[in-house]
Amino acid sequence: MKLWDGRFQKGTSKLLDVFGNSITFDYKLHKYDIQGSIAHSKMLGKIGVLKEDEVGTIVKALKEILEDIDSGASEFKIEYEDIHMNVEVLLINKIGELGKKLHTARSRNDQVALDLRLYMREEITTINGLTKSLLETLIDLSEEYKGVILPGYTHLQRAQPIRLGFYFMAYFEMFKRDLERLEDTYKRVNILPLGSGALAGLNYESDREFLKDELGFDSISLNAMDAVSDRDFAIEFLSAASILMMHLSRFCEELILWSSSEFKFITMDDAFSTGSSIMPQKKNPDVAELIRGKTGRTYGNLVSLLTIMKSLPLAYNKDMQEDKIPVFDSCDTVKISLEIFIEMIKTMKINEKEMYNATKAGFLNATDVADYLVQKNVEFRNAHAIVGKIVFYCIEEKKTIEELSFEELKIFSDIFEEDVYNRIDITNTVEAKCSKGSTSMASVEAMISQGDAYLKLKASL
Repeated sequence: MKLWDGRFQKGTSKLLDVFGNSITFDYKLHKYDIQGSIAHSKMLGKIGVLKEDEVGTIVKALKEILEDIDSGASEFKIEYEDIHMNVEVLLINKIGELGKKLHTARSRNDQVALDLRLYMREEITTINGLTKSLLETLIDLSEEYKGVILPGYTHLQRAQPIRLGFYFMAYFEMFKRDLERLEDTYKRVNILPLGSGALAGLNYESDREFLKDELGFDSISLNAMDAVSDRDFAIEFLSAASILMMHLSRFCEELILWSSSEFKFITMDDAFSTGSSIMPQKKNPDVAELIRGKTGRTYGNLVSLLTIMKSLPLAYNKDMQEDKIPVFDSCDTVKISLEIFIEMIKTMKINEKEMYNATKAGFLNATDVADYLVQKNVEFRNAHAIVGKIVFYCIEEKKTIEELSFEELKIFSDIFEEDVYNRIDITNTVEAKCSKGSTSMASVEAMISQGDAYLKLKASL
């Protein structure tokens, strides 16, 4: 027997019970469903639908049901379809006819919207906390390794020398944007839909301001039809989660390359690596590879919900039952990915010598030679052409630019003077970067200081 089957002449197909239920996944909302129901019962008491003792009985029973669910003493049944009906049946079984009053002035449409928002509010807070921990870790790594010099890359080709702290702070900026996107998403999640009814509002003067304050929402939805059919907040979260995972994936891609024998820039800790079932020598960066793979999964969740919503007429449609699976999965994926990524980069070994040695090949100081000529009043395009010829010569002669004799440099331009060697020293080329946001030591230290101040400000809010 269903709680809604009064107008039906026969029961639903057993196949429909299996096909149409959502309790197999929305059981995760049980805490939030009970939280919303407690607030709703108090509101019903406030507007005179329930007596004070009835409210007390319902609230006590709901708290006991939560304890029973958490302890495994209560089981959900697919014939009751979803978490909302399962909790209501448990309540009726516990306190009888009084339990049937709870659904007054409420629809499952606004109930599910409420539960999902309560769940996402908590999950975003957790993910934000992990993102802040990652930002703190990047500050620590930047400070520790700000003196290490390595090649910076464009097109995966060695381009210019940079400081490792500069590299880590580049990712700090990425994840800072992720944090701010999630914080902004939270604002649109934290809007109360309860009190909207099925789509048109209620025949009761529901005290929605009380519900807002009781449940800790910032504001109240302004249109009942929009409130029950809106999943923009979930799509926005999945988008922010996808961007965050994309940043993790980019970072992981580099760490995978850097841990290879071809680079040898880092060594992954054994605790975050795996071996081969057939090749005894292998040490694989599986954590980084899995994060890279799970990024595609979060993209799929975003596309899934966008596709579910793309053709739905107002207001609620059963298709929207499928909104929770992608949200649940992305929340779980992002959390575990952040947790293990933080531990992985905390424990990896930085091979400083290998990084520095890699700057000696690839003509990473070529731009500095061109800038040297520009400062001697050579037009940049002409300087660019001169240095291009020098690089070609070096390739033919199997030399680096700094290995060329002064006489060899003079072949390409009479402008060169002995001071060019000081300018093209790798460490000096790094320190020559004097623009704000550059890779010089002073600039990197400023980034670290600003990043640290940013996190302290966030912690104080």
